[in-house]
Amino acid sequence: MQNQLFESELHKKTDLLGMDRQAMEAFFKEIGEKPFRAGQIMKWIHQFGISEFDEMTNLSKALREKLKKIAVVRTPKIVAEQVSEDGTIKWLLEVDNSNSVETVFIPEKNRGTLCISSQVGCALDCKFCATGKQGFNRNLENWEIIAQMWVANKALGCLPKEERRISNVVFMGMGEPLLNVKHTFPAARILMDDFAYGLSKRRVTISTAGVVPAIDMIKAELDVSLAISLHAPNNPLRDVLVPINEKYPLEVLMPSLYRYVEGGHSKKHVTVEYVMIDHVNDRVEHAQELVALLGELPCKVNLIPFNPFPDTDYKRSSNNAIHRFREVLEKGGLNVTVRKTRGDDIDAACGQLAGKVKDRTKRTLHKIEFNR
Repeated sequence: MQNQLFESELHKKTDLLGMDRQAMEAFFKEIGEKPFRAGQIMKWIHQFGISEFDEMTNLSKALREKLKKIAVVRTPKIVAEQVSEDGTIKWLLEVDNSNSVETVFIPEKNRGTLCISSQVGCALDCKFCATGKQGFNRNLENWEIIAQMWVANKALGCLPKEERRISNVVFMGMGEPLLNVKHTFPAARILMDDFAYGLSKRRVTISTAGVVPAIDMIKAELDVSLAISLHAPNNPLRDVLVPINEKYPLEVLMPSLYRYVEGGHSKKHVTVEYVMIDHVNDRVEHAQELVALLGELPCKVNLIPFNPFPDTDYKRSSNNAIHRFREVLEKGGLNVTVRKTRGDDIDAACGQLAGKVKDRTKRTLHKIEFNR
């Protein structure tokens, strides 16, 4: 009962963790304080990992007391941490009493990538993805998205004067980010804010299965890197693997990708993600179709060996099939990489994130609308 009362009091206060600079400045103006306080608070929260106002020593005591009464920096509880043999780390974070989401850190020689979630579960039900099998509960809020970065920084021991361990952030965890732009976009702005994490827009990537209206919004409002979960070179096959294709088929999706790169800098491109599934989408004719489909689109194709999960009938393509597929794409003039599987021993690889989801919705296409 006491815990319930405490949670109720927290929800009555304004949560500062998920506020981008514009929202934070508006908050301080509303409470009669100077807008520059926004930058101070953001540095304390995001660069120093401080969530208690008493520890924000360059604020006056009066302001600290004021903030304690009306605001909070709410952070999720780490339910579990798993470390892979290859150094990949997966955290299970509790976002409410019924649901938890997963966040993954992938260390590499010259960079560290954090894969974050945007929804509790996923409404799209892509056939090769464990997240979709969990069902869908709700969108994550601003603070629940950016909290994954905050928690990872704390867990990794990152401090402002140390070398940054998280150099890249990808919205490729649980959920479809572009069905939740209301909360995904502010979180991305915080990631790029110099008062917070200071990542360049090329180091923040939003991956989508193809929510076309929101792809257009990325360029207009956010301008981060874009990855498209394609996985099939034609509509009949993509309708099966990525059901949102029935709403936004390839003849609608592809023009939106050209609009995204149009008028950008010379290196602007789309990352095309293509999971390799044995005897499903990995034949030579599929590769030839993909070359024709991508045409002159500035892009990099990322071939992803399928990562198995419980109760799936799919299998990973053989190394020979992946090699043949890659050869066809390269002969067609495409830039191709094969993603190295990371963290599969702890179910942290691409397509394996499941978390804990209390399914609340029957996933039908008429429910697939992005949250503005």
